[in-house]
Formats: sequence, structure tokens, C-alpha cells
Amino acid sequence: MHHMTLAEIARGLTDKKFSSVELTQTLLARIAQLDPQINSFISLTQDLALSQAKAADERRANGESGALLGAPIAHKDLFCTQGIRTSCGSKMLDNFKAPYDATVVAKLAAAGAVTLGKTNMDEFAMGSANESSWYGAVKNPWNLEHVPGGSSGGSAAAVAARLLPAATATDTGGSIRQPAAFTNLTGLKPTYGRVSRWGMIAYASSLDQGGPLARTAEDCAILLQGMAGFDPNDSTSIDEPVPDYSAGLSGSLQGLRIGVPKEYFSAGLDPRIAELIHNSIKELEKLGAVIKEISLPNMQHAIPAYYVIAPAEASSNLSRFDGVRFGYRCENPENLEDLYKRSRGEGFGSEVQRRIMVGAYALSAGYYDAYYLKAQKIRRLVKNDFMSAFNEVDIILGPTTPNPAWKLGAKSSDPVAAYLEDVYTITANLAGLPGLSMPAGFVDGLPVGVQLLAPYFQEGRLLNVAHQYQLNTDWHTRTPTGF
Repeated sequence: MHHMTLAEIARGLTDKKFSSVELTQTLLARIAQLDPQINSFISLTQDLALSQAKAADERRANGESGALLGAPIAHKDLFCTQGIRTSCGSKMLDNFKAPYDATVVAKLAAAGAVTLGKTNMDEFAMGSANESSWYGAVKNPWNLEHVPGGSSGGSAAAVAARLLPAATATDTGGSIRQPAAFTNLTGLKPTYGRVSRWGMIAYASSLDQGGPLARTAEDCAILLQGMAGFDPNDSTSIDEPVPDYSAGLSGSLQGLRIGVPKEYFSAGLDPRIAELIHNSIKELEKLGAVIKEISLPNMQHAIPAYYVIAPAEASSNLSRFDGVRFGYRCENPENLEDLYKRSRGEGFGSEVQRRIMVGAYALSAGYYDAYYLKAQKIRRLVKNDFMSAFNEVDIILGPTTPNPAWKLGAKSSDPVAAYLEDVYTITANLAGLPGLSMPAGFVDGLPVGVQLLAPYFQEGRLLNVAHQYQLNTDWHTRTPTGF
């Protein structure tokens, strides 16, 4: 049963080949057996999962149906879950049990999804390797000596290892798409505002967006259907109709205009990945797509702009963790200043502290105009580049990452080298655009992803292209040895 996709699970439950309780028990046993190798979970919720599975079986017995009714998933550990630890991968929140469910959690629970647990992640979603978690690094099921990508590496590793069919994740600068590429999954970052951020603990509020991680575009369509929609509790949520994503998967790609930015194929891209991307382009051409070279001239400025804006917002968002109201508190503080300093110094890891300091510096009175304001102007230029490109093409295609997954610890002493791995993904967050990564092949036994970008609220177009590609390729069906 662990090899089934969400779509196959839905059909199996409908045909009564197995029950949700049976499936849930099988996957919980598999997690207990295999997860110690990869460390993809922070918390398991066995009792909740079994009660939700039992309820889903009863709902089906009473005539209800639905693609997610009885389907097992897990949540990245920054989605608040009532009465369950929500840690953000940090010592700061190790003792925090959320008093409410995030909108995404509530919507998926209402659809009948079964929550198996909370997945490991880079601390406060800050990282590209899932090595900054207070609960230890997550390992890539394709090679346990390599990173799974971050910050949603726990969700990605769990799905790739067939511990469950799909999981929620978040993407601030590529944290859904990059782990998807590193672990041979399909991952979708929706348009900013498409999925509610209420109850999703913030890293950078103008960039964060929740989305699905699964093995196929079809499964991503199913999970996104349950996650998307307007939420009055979230001031950044956009009241835009949610289409039937699954119904849109069968569209023809005949005449689809695909733009390939010349800036994507620079000296920084591994030539073996470039070859796989060109192979993907040829596959899409066979399906009727038309390829056109385009330019995104301000892409070169995206990384410095992002690493001013994101830390600036992080320094503001993380100011609430002060040792006073909730979360970690140091022992025996001498006074209020000592309480603040030691609680934050002991509760936050080095990567989080680094970004808080960078952000506070960029927002300081003497440097706001020179750094933060200039970064926001670059952000507008990046968006304008995309708007111009989408006047000529329907989607944009390129590599998800410049290199395959690196070895654990290889970039720990050089954070800038890790930041540069986000060069292709960051621009979609700066512009608020939807982006998808899908499997495109392997380099030295490690998966490689191809990225697709589309205009605002065109997630369905991305899923359609990825699904048609996956009907004609088998990269997404490959399974890591031992799992």
C-alpha cells in the first residue's frame, strides 16, 4: 500500500479494497521502521491519525466520497495543530502546543485527510538543506549522505521514502521546489495569496506560501484542491475562485508557448543538469509545445534582494519570541534584559541568529534606504521582467537548482554557497508567481528537477503541463533503493 499515490488511494478506498484504518496502521508501522534512517518526522500523531481514519471510514460507509477522505498526509511543523507540538524545527518552540489549527490543517481535516504527524524542517524555515533543525538533519532517501533540500526537507524525504503519499510544505525562496528536485518529487508553490497563511508560523510574511509535495502532478492537484481558497482570517489571502485542478489535467499542450530564459543557462549551472533540462524541453515539444528563448535581465539581482527582504521580515516576525509569553525561556534570568538576551541566544540556532542580525541591520535607520528600500525596488524590476515575458509565452521553463543535492555538512561553513543554490527559485517568491518542480532525471544517482513558472493563479496550467509530461516519462515513478 505504501507505493500508492493519493489518486490510487482514493480509488482503493472507494472500491473498498482496504480501509483508511488499515492504510494508516500500515504507514505508521512503516514510519516506525524506516524513519530513524532519515529523521523526517519531529512528532508522530498515532492516536489522532487512527481516530481520523476511523471517522473517514464511517463517512465513506455513510455514502460520502472525496479524493482526500481517508488519505494519510503529514504537515510541515510550522502549521499550527491544536494540542500538538508545533516547533518550527526550533528549540525556541519545542514546548509549544498550538491552541488552534491553521486554516490549511482545518481545511484538510474537514476534507477527511488523516494526519500522521509533523515533519522536520530547517529552523523557522531558514535554510536550503534541512540541516539547521534543532532535531537534527534530515537525510535524503536517495543517498543518506546527502541533504534532501530545505526548508521542507522532512516533508520531501518522508514522501520520497514512501512513508506517506503526500505532505504539506511551505516555500519562501524555493523551499517546496528545491526539496522536490532533490528527492524526485513534484512540488508546487502556489500564487501568493492562493493558500491561507493563517496559523502558518511566519518567516518572511510577503514571501511565504504553503503548497503540496507529492510524487505526481495529479496528487499535487488533489492536495492543492483541499488547501486553496479565500480565508478572511488572512489579510493577504486573495478572493479568487479555485478551479477544479484535477479536471484540468487532461488539457492538450498543442501550441503551448514555453519561454526558456537565456540567463538560466549560465556558467553556474551543472552542464549535466542543463542536458536533462534540454531533454525535458524536447519531450514537451513532442507534445505540441512551442519553445521560445526569452530574457529575465534582472534575475542576477534577485539573490541579494531576497537576502535583504527575507531577513528583514524575519527579524520583525521573530521579535515575538522573547521568553516572556510562550516558547523557550532561559533559567534564572537576572533581569529583563538578561531574560531577552539569553532566551533568544539559547533558543535560536546560528542560522536564525544570522538572519535576524542581517535583517535588523537592513532595517536600521542609517541603512534602510541603502538596503531594504533598494531591495524592494529590485523586487519590482523582477516582477516587471516576468510580466513582460508572459506577454510572449504561457509558461517559463528552466532548472529548479543549479546542482544536485550536496553532501551533508558540505556547505555548513559557507552559508553564501547554500544561498546561491536558490538562484532559480527565489524570483517566483519575489514576484508572487506560482512555480512547480517536477522530476527530470538523475545525475550521479541523485534526482534533478525541472521548474515551470506561470502567470498569477495559473496553478492549473502548471499542473496540466506536469501531468502531461509525466504521462510520457517515468522519472517520477523511480523509487530510492531500500524504501
